[in-house]
Amino acid sequence: MKSGKQETAILDKKQALAKAESFCVYQERSQKEVRYKLVEWGMRGDELEEILSELIVNNFLNEERFAKSYASGKFNIKKWGRVKIKQGLKLKGVPDRILQKALYSLDDNDYMQTLESLVIKKANTIAESNPLKRKMKLMTYLQGRGFESDLILLALKASNLN
Repeated sequence: MKSGKQETAILDKKQALAKAESFCVYQERSQKEVRYKLVEWGMRGDELEEILSELIVNNFLNEERFAKSYASGKFNIKKWGRVKIKQGLKLKGVPDRILQKALYSLDDNDYMQTLESLVIKKANTIAESNPLKRKMKLMTYLQGRGFESDLILLALKASNLN
């Protein structure tokens, strides 16, 4: 009977490096993700660290590039706010300095336009007649999307939904 999880493949260093390179070429990865995969493939200790440093030297692995790509992708495609993006990057093991750079790379004007369009779109779907409850539902929704409370209030004011 087969289990749901694959058997861990034990690779030599050269095979693991080649596999890690193709893993990184397919999509931007964090060091934490690559480290996890290498351990899954049977790499440990010095071999694992050597492979990671070779990936970094050959520019297959770049934490700053990953963080910026992650932040812009989550913002542009999923319409996430900075709070939620920050949480996602922390889970990926991105250092705070790089994380802050990625968050600051998001354009403030686009950020506010996206927030305001989300306010209008969600406001049209809320059937609540009580203005206070309506505002709270909007606030809760937008905070769940990862937007900051002060910016949400500004967007509500700009959309005349305050």
